[in-house]
Amino acid sequence: MSVDAGQETAQGTPQNGPAHNGQARTSLDTAAARNLATTTKSAPQMQGISSRWLLRVLPWVQVQSGTYRVNRRLSYAVGDGRVTFVKTGSEVRVVPHELGEIAVLRTFDHDGSLTALADRFVQREYAPGDVIAQAGDPADTVYLIAHGKIEKLGEGSYGEATRLGVLADGDHFGEQALLSTDGTWEFTAKAAAATTVLALPRAELESLLARSAELRDHLEAVRSLPKQRTNKRGEADVLLASGHRGEPSLPGTYVDYDVQPREYELSVAQTVLRVHTRVADLYNEPMNQTEQQLKLTVEALRERQEHELINNPEYGLLNNAEYEQRIQPHAGPPLPDDLDELISRRRGTRYILAHPRAIAAFGRECTRRGIYPDPVEVLGSTVPAWRGIPILSCNKIPISPARTSSFIAMRTGEDNQGVIGLNQTGLPDEYEPGLNVRFMGIDEKAVISYLVSTYFSAAVLVPDALGVLENVNVANWE
Repeated sequence: MSVDAGQETAQGTPQNGPAHNGQARTSLDTAAARNLATTTKSAPQMQGISSRWLLRVLPWVQVQSGTYRVNRRLSYAVGDGRVTFVKTGSEVRVVPHELGEIAVLRTFDHDGSLTALADRFVQREYAPGDVIAQAGDPADTVYLIAHGKIEKLGEGSYGEATRLGVLADGDHFGEQALLSTDGTWEFTAKAAAATTVLALPRAELESLLARSAELRDHLEAVRSLPKQRTNKRGEADVLLASGHRGEPSLPGTYVDYDVQPREYELSVAQTVLRVHTRVADLYNEPMNQTEQQLKLTVEALRERQEHELINNPEYGLLNNAEYEQRIQPHAGPPLPDDLDELISRRRGTRYILAHPRAIAAFGRECTRRGIYPDPVEVLGSTVPAWRGIPILSCNKIPISPARTSSFIAMRTGEDNQGVIGLNQTGLPDEYEPGLNVRFMGIDEKAVISYLVSTYFSAAVLVPDALGVLENVNVANWE
């Protein structure tokens, strides 16, 4: 039976399609038309891609041998490392062998005496504002900071109070009490936050010395050591003469080298990319599936590369900064004064790296003080700056559960004795500089495998090329 155009079927729907605003459709529906059309589509997108500023600004040095050796002038260790503690409930104890981080005990390795010495440290708690040591008083106690923050206060040329520095978790002071009974405190130590310390009074040390001949002999040997002439950086001094007249005898000298220089081996980040042959053969239009898979894999490897350059325990920037190049914030949040102190620790600071939330916290502190630093341009992008030094975002710098993070300041370049990146180009099957893609074959499931590898590392040529402002509060909204 025939029906006229527009006549409804038994289900009440016009034969030529669904009604629109009460009227029958007069053309093909878009939902049906899409079945015959090729959609315009984007390439696969990836949310995990960041700016990766560190990879972009770091000068890369070719390492053809796979190892880079950093030759330095001979330096003398001063034992200013950080001490590790063990916490059981509210009780804190120092790990005995960690006492070797104190300069006087650096070469002392008698297990029994170190354990006995660690057991004589007494735990003390201080509230904010409490004075731990007063300038001019006898320096008769060694202090190890288990947790908290301590300000070192001194007196200026005109009697005004000056802040000499901040000590935090793992730091120590008062080690002169191990060698001398007549020393005095050169500064006042005051708790800036709730602080837990382990204290070793001189009386406890004397009690142990009466029983431990090994410790007694070691301290006596340290007292009798001649003082090595060094410059302010701890390097073996170069003897010179200047400002003289006539013909005095000039000092003879030579520049001594470190006989055990550090070597950096290229690290590797790798993954195996798998693509089914059916996908590679049949679904390559308009985009090559293998190429798109490889593109996203390379992006992920580059993200991991930057993460390792920041956090790796062997060559990561956060872990390779010397302890004398680590500073603590004066008040908690990152203040302009803190960044001034950070960049003053080195000549020619080129870049500052920080987590985006840390940069925002610094911006809030500047706004609170009515300071509006001028931005600068780096590689065609406008970025915030302080004292003309670019502050680059790096989301690989961690934020702790306590909402604290770090700022990294560095001088860069091999000729500038700075921080450099290490890689090797010209690899077999190279896909990008320092990154190659090797065909691994097709398995019995018809899956193609590619080995994607990138080789890299980083080196700090001299200690003052890298500095870290630690434990800055990024959640201060007051």
